[in-house]
Amino acid sequence: MTLYEALGYFTEETRIMPCLSVTCGMAGEETHALRGVINEQGVPLTEDALFDLASLTKLLTALTVLSLHEEGRLDLSAPVTRYAPEFIHLSEVTVDQVLGFEVGLVTPERVDAQPDRERGLQVLREAAPRDNGDGRAYSDMHSMVLKYVIEGAAAEGSFAVIRSRILRPLGMTETFAHVPQALRHRCVSCDREHRIEGEKWLLREGVAPGTPHDPKARLLCRGEDVCGHAGLFATRRDMVRLCQGLLKEQVISRKTLLGMSRNRTGRRRADGSWTQFLGSQCYVKHPCQYHSEIPVYMSDRAIGLSGFTGHHLAVDAERGIFTLFLGSRVMNRLTVLIPEKGRSLMDYGLRPDGVGTIPWPDGSRIASSVQYVHQKDEHLHRVVMATMGLAPWRSPGSEWP
Repeated sequence: MTLYEALGYFTEETRIMPCLSVTCGMAGEETHALRGVINEQGVPLTEDALFDLASLTKLLTALTVLSLHEEGRLDLSAPVTRYAPEFIHLSEVTVDQVLGFEVGLVTPERVDAQPDRERGLQVLREAAPRDNGDGRAYSDMHSMVLKYVIEGAAAEGSFAVIRSRILRPLGMTETFAHVPQALRHRCVSCDREHRIEGEKWLLREGVAPGTPHDPKARLLCRGEDVCGHAGLFATRRDMVRLCQGLLKEQVISRKTLLGMSRNRTGRRRADGSWTQFLGSQCYVKHPCQYHSEIPVYMSDRAIGLSGFTGHHLAVDAERGIFTLFLGSRVMNRLTVLIPEKGRSLMDYGLRPDGVGTIPWPDGSRIASSVQYVHQKDEHLHRVVMATMGLAPWRSPGSEWP
């Protein structure tokens, strides 16, 4: 099966996603395919489409922190308050602990529940540390704090630092914190997201092209004052330049890139299950492939990130390869289904794997992308592995075949 044929499963057969592009390759070569439409008007996905990077923004934030560290301008062992004194509760938390999710960060109220940007920023500055315990270590808060660490260390806005250290050197001319009005017709839509949360049936609409889907970023981003966790937009070609630039050591050194894959949070719980395996603002190889954001064909030194809107990026400096998925699982799709007590996905008319359509109260039928994250291994990564002629990487002590 070709990459283009594999995309048809998502964009046409199941309608999990209105559009999707897949790219895989090495430092000097790539193979890619794209398919679908970018908006409800049916405009086809093309090479110049601009994707809301969502949480892939975290990778650029982390790379900028590490670039400043390599330059000697940022001490990872220093407290957060050395560079961002406004975070008064983080005086005993190091930058490195935040970079690696080694402490939890919690705000007294939800940032995205605030009435305006200024109040949202006030709540963010109240972020305080807590023990991760056995819970979820991954959080937006860490990269939101790191944005201000960058600005304190570099004495300029975080996007200006990203532009000077990553975008310009790699020729990423179509990556934006603020999409120019003239280019917004090229943005992939993230509007009309449907969610079912128990008894609540929610429709989120009015997200204009070029506006971040993430509600915290939508509240806080202004012009080029971008958040650390979400808010950037880029084309497929620019994101390929980033992946290949990492493999060519054009952003950070190979040693630093490999260091990002050090497990900072993963361990076995008392009941035999595992916590999340996270590195420096990224996922790292998990012992159980079902829970891994790192593809089966990548090594233990790979890093990966996904985005709520449908993205996936993984770079493996050990094998010298990368994989990049960019798409939208949000546009007029059911993204979240938390069943009422005693009910399952099938009670709502979906398959056990989350595929199907659901009748909405307005009489329309909405396609589901609920379990997209678990569809990737079977329907995308397997084809990518065959395309690149790779075999699965066997990790010592892993729990997958």
